[in-house]
Amino acid sequence: MYRKSIVLSLVLLALLLTPAALADDDKPTIAFLRYRATGTEDIAKPGIWDILQAHELISPSERELLDENLDLDGEHINVYWLDAAGDVTNINAMVEKTLDRGADILLTFSTPVTQITANITKEMEDPPILLFAIVSAPYSAGIADAPCIKMPHITGTHMSIPYEQYVALSQVQMPDIQTIGTIVDPAQTQSVYGVSQITRFAEALGLTVEVASIASTADLPQATASLADKGVEMVMIGAGYRESRGIPAVLSAAEDYGIPVFGVSPRFIYHGALVGAGFDDFYGEGLTVGRMIAAYIDGALDISTTGISSRVNLGVAVNLDTAEEFGITVADSILDSAVMVIEGGELTVLSEPPSLPEMSLEARKAEDAAFLAELECTPERIAEEEATLGTARD
Repeated sequence: MYRKSIVLSLVLLALLLTPAALADDDKPTIAFLRYRATGTEDIAKPGIWDILQAHELISPSERELLDENLDLDGEHINVYWLDAAGDVTNINAMVEKTLDRGADILLTFSTPVTQITANITKEMEDPPILLFAIVSAPYSAGIADAPCIKMPHITGTHMSIPYEQYVALSQVQMPDIQTIGTIVDPAQTQSVYGVSQITRFAEALGLTVEVASIASTADLPQATASLADKGVEMVMIGAGYRESRGIPAVLSAAEDYGIPVFGVSPRFIYHGALVGAGFDDFYGEGLTVGRMIAAYIDGALDISTTGISSRVNLGVAVNLDTAEEFGITVADSILDSAVMVIEGGELTVLSEPPSLPEMSLEARKAEDAAFLAELECTPERIAEEEATLGTARD
């Protein structure tokens, strides 16, 4: 989509997109744009704050305001928040409002917010930079074509869900399983992508996949029942928002048939899924975009030549209360690998909470610079990605 015309303009646009644009008397302003408040975002934000505080861009007292999601008129940076309240139709207005306020850095959470923000800002002559996090399908969503084949004012971190490992858990739990079911919302890019990945890896294991389509969360009980009628032995939910939020409705229908439900995030067990397994390094997502923000403000990062980071991680969680309700024994190997377990209504976290190691500011900047250097879009890397895209198109 953006291919060579964008690549060839990187040098010219770099002058507009580097931190020289911030070299005036105004403090850099960061706008946080989110689809809705989520538990995953709450884990990512401390990673951002840890980096900004380590770079002395925010003070401990300013950090307290940010921890409460309050706007900040700080000594070194300004921060404000906008929320689409879980309604896609609100995103355009949210982005336009942000642009009217003149933010220097747009930090977007989720695929739909990033997708719409990218589409709006690509028409601007001198757009603010756009950094994204907690986005599972940046390429199928049209946000970019490849890590370095992108609009030059955009980069971020790709939350790469390990669907192959997720789907493989179906056979770990049920070695003789033949058929799984999944649910797709055709209006959501991340839902379509997730179902395509579930189907791909399930069929590679020799499994049959049945897919039910929905248009709203109200359709989930009937979709689940239709899958049960087709003989599925397990329902595996992908990364779509409606499916994620509607897990209780899926479970209510699945329980009537004794069908276990797996979700593609460890946090799905909060809503009753038997097993949640998927990307779980949201603190690392925050560290990545925090490093990008700090380096950009410091004048050490050119967004136009910084590729999209890709983070792959698998966390497994188990809801033993659901297992008891369904009369299911969870496989020992799944239990042994769990980072979280719910039992007796209590959540037990079996892994240590992430934190930023202590080091001097000089050492911190050196470590961050080394990390960001690995994302550089060199001519060789761009050519390689172009060749890969060309082969895929052919």
